[in-house]
Amino acid sequence: MAVSTTFSGPKFESLFLKSSSSSSRLSSTSISNHISLLGKPRTTFIQKGIIRCDALNSSSNDQTTTTISALELLKTSGADRYTKERSSIVVIGLSVHTCPVEMREKLAIPEAEWPRAIAELCSLNHIEEAAVLSTCNRMEIYVVALSQHRGVKEVMEWMSKTSSVPVSDLCEHRFLLYNKDATQHIFQVSAGLESLVLGEGQILSQVKQVVKVGQGVNGFGRNISGLFKHAITVGKRVRAETNIAAGAVSVSSAAVELAYMKLPDASHGNARMLVIGAGKMGKLVIKHLVSKGCTRMVVVNRTEERVAAIREELKDIEIIYKPLSEMLSCTCKADVVFTSTASENPLFMKDDVKDLPPASQEVGGRRLFIDISVPRNVGSCVSDIDSVRVYNVDDLKEVVAANKEDRLRKAREAQVIIVEELKQFEAWRDSLETVPTIKKLRAYAERIRVAELEKCLGKMGDDISKKTRKAVDDLSRGIVNRMLHGPMQHLRCDGSDDRTLTETLENMHALNRMFSLETEISVLEQKVRAKVEQNQK
Repeated sequence: MAVSTTFSGPKFESLFLKSSSSSSRLSSTSISNHISLLGKPRTTFIQKGIIRCDALNSSSNDQTTTTISALELLKTSGADRYTKERSSIVVIGLSVHTCPVEMREKLAIPEAEWPRAIAELCSLNHIEEAAVLSTCNRMEIYVVALSQHRGVKEVMEWMSKTSSVPVSDLCEHRFLLYNKDATQHIFQVSAGLESLVLGEGQILSQVKQVVKVGQGVNGFGRNISGLFKHAITVGKRVRAETNIAAGAVSVSSAAVELAYMKLPDASHGNARMLVIGAGKMGKLVIKHLVSKGCTRMVVVNRTEERVAAIREELKDIEIIYKPLSEMLSCTCKADVVFTSTASENPLFMKDDVKDLPPASQEVGGRRLFIDISVPRNVGSCVSDIDSVRVYNVDDLKEVVAANKEDRLRKAREAQVIIVEELKQFEAWRDSLETVPTIKKLRAYAERIRVAELEKCLGKMGDDISKKTRKAVDDLSRGIVNRMLHGPMQHLRCDGSDDRTLTETLENMHALNRMFSLETEISVLEQKVRAKVEQNQK
């Protein structure tokens, strides 16, 4: 645990008591080395477990000191920070609940760019693993950080650099969760509890896509991969064991609901519908329009294949395909325009729309743009036109506010499952904690083996044969491996025997004490040093 000069009393007390537990009892200990805080010299006194910081007076310099130096304590703690600190799972996110669409669209990362983003994130000094979850409602970065504070700082700077959004603005809208809280968050996301539309199914497919894209990508490592795979299990289980998905609507269906809420009732059967984009969300828009009684619509898409497949599935519906080149001419003849494309640039700006003829009088002469894309397909400037009304994903809250109490009850049922799964994942991750001890114990034994082997070969002289040299080397390896077999077995907890996680961790701590492994450079610090050196080349 790293100690800063801005520590709190209880936190520092805990550190002191821990560090002195194995030594003789101190009834009254003072630390006299002077630490400059905010330009004023201060002395820290520790007396009977109570921490007190007092300003120094002129006689302080004459006081004799004690067994522990504050400066030395800070140095030791600083050097030990990676030994005591466990790598952390961190999520830094901005969602529809915390951040407006204007900022989310700047941060959005297309699926094709996720591997590049993972590589860039993992090139940062304190980031070991990473994943990106970017949808119309959220932009979340999941990382395994070798240091929480430094890792978050590096990721925030990366997000600012890639989006051109100042760090201060990101901090204003972000949410930041660590370890258990971060794990619980992705489980809730996968279960549909964090969605704008509670229980919607599309988010589970998006979480699955994170795993699919991440396979084989350096940086999508064991912790992050395990986290997302477990999140998929949670999402499936929640939907199978609760009725949270019963009657749940997707973003696409909420968009259709919003359109019908804004249209005059008398026009519901005659409003002219245009759907731009025939991907997953566009297809859902079409299906929900059909469920509302719409029997004819125009679909604009880059190619006709997807539209033809939808037309084949919905044989009784008149679906007219038009290429993107005819998008504006189709808009002229539409009363409601749904946009759901992956375009990174707006399809409609003010100059494109201002001279279009108004919508039919049956809908009040005002054309509706329902934009469910992030980045947005319809520029915000289009809203300035009197004959147009523009709605985006953030406006769907009006639709999903209905049946709130029923949805909260469903969420409580799902939360019970999430708590159970959270314990299982935390137990799995705790079992990984013994890995650094296994590596350090092997390295410790290997150093001894090599040193003793060199002594032995030196005594045997320079004229020994390669066969003899290899036999001695094999003998030494065999002895070490046989000696380590027992300890290694007791450092593993994979469910193959009756050994509990608690017992395994106790064995780990015992081996650390017996072989003084805690004093060696930790695996985390080795990783940080290696990354810093690599980035400096």
